[in-house]
Amino acid sequence: MTRASELMDRARSATELNDFGEDTFREGLEILVASADGEARFNEVGRASFDAQIVSFLSFRLQVEDWYARHPEIDEQEIVAPLIGLGLPRTGSTALGCLLAEDPNVRFIRNWEAMAPCPPPELATEATDPRIAMAEAAMARRDQLFPRMRIMLPSTATGPTECQTFMGYDFKSQLFQAFAHIPTYVDWLNHQADLVPTYRYVKRILKLLQWRRPPTRWRLKNPSHSMFITALDEVFPDARYWMTHRDIGSVIPSVCDVYNELSKAYSDEVDKPYLAQQNIAWTELGLQRVMAFRDAGADHRFFDIHFAPFQKDPFPALEQLYAFLGEELTSETRTRMQAWRESMPREKHGSHTYDPAAYGIDLAALRERFRFYSDRFGVAVAA
Repeated sequence: MTRASELMDRARSATELNDFGEDTFREGLEILVASADGEARFNEVGRASFDAQIVSFLSFRLQVEDWYARHPEIDEQEIVAPLIGLGLPRTGSTALGCLLAEDPNVRFIRNWEAMAPCPPPELATEATDPRIAMAEAAMARRDQLFPRMRIMLPSTATGPTECQTFMGYDFKSQLFQAFAHIPTYVDWLNHQADLVPTYRYVKRILKLLQWRRPPTRWRLKNPSHSMFITALDEVFPDARYWMTHRDIGSVIPSVCDVYNELSKAYSDEVDKPYLAQQNIAWTELGLQRVMAFRDAGADHRFFDIHFAPFQKDPFPALEQLYAFLGEELTSETRTRMQAWRESMPREKHGSHTYDPAAYGIDLAALRERFRFYSDRFGVAVAA
């Protein structure tokens, strides 16, 4: 029996369920587990945490399929014209996602339901859902394990999160490479994996989440969508996109530092230069793919936002984004957005500092390598 099969059996035992649904997840699971076992150099905490996460994702998949088996009408739900953010990480995309989530007329993936999507939430009881407290406790443990993450990526149990977790249920997600040295899996994901089934499964979970908890106008976000934009488009052909932009010399070293913060809790042998090589490679490939997609006739579906003016005052960009969508930015939504902004000032938990040289990054060479991107979108070099 393979290690992947053993982990599947653990999930079956934990849930007393057996149906994982379509077998699309199996290839990614096998490659991920083999890569982690052979390459990750986990310490004791890392090995236990990795296995626990895999079993958790498999268990959630079993639960999703169980709800569909008992309520096949869920599949009649429709996901119409979602707005999807795919700007680079560390570009203000998290703040933008949080501001958009303040609109009471839209739906987004909340941290607490990403951590445990079943049973699907209900509008009448969600304010007292025990999963909120469970998510708060999990995030408190995260802050203890990764003390600098509150500075890098502040979040709350009821705030928005990315699609990465749900992609993880199909075991084709960048989530795993953020904390584990798994080059074989990363190479497969970037160059060989078929993400169409993955996005179909994400859509399957979104249907489940909105079934008893409207509204149904989704606001989604995930930087790695740029890597798999054609697969995403096949599953969500009416989607519209926003894309945030920032000097690549500020983006890549910051992302590397996030990966390092996550990885060092799970391994005593973190390879910092590898983190840079990995992030440079996928960022370059993702930008090339999304630019080709836009050039092939989809440019009108994108709205671009630049980091510096957005940080100074987000409302001009938000007004233009709502106009792009053909929707009204109501006074209620604007007030809620302003309240969120005042409650979450930049550097609320401290300043995120890092040394590019620690990752072997030459900023001048990096910026030259990404001139194809900065020239295309008029991205200014940070002062």
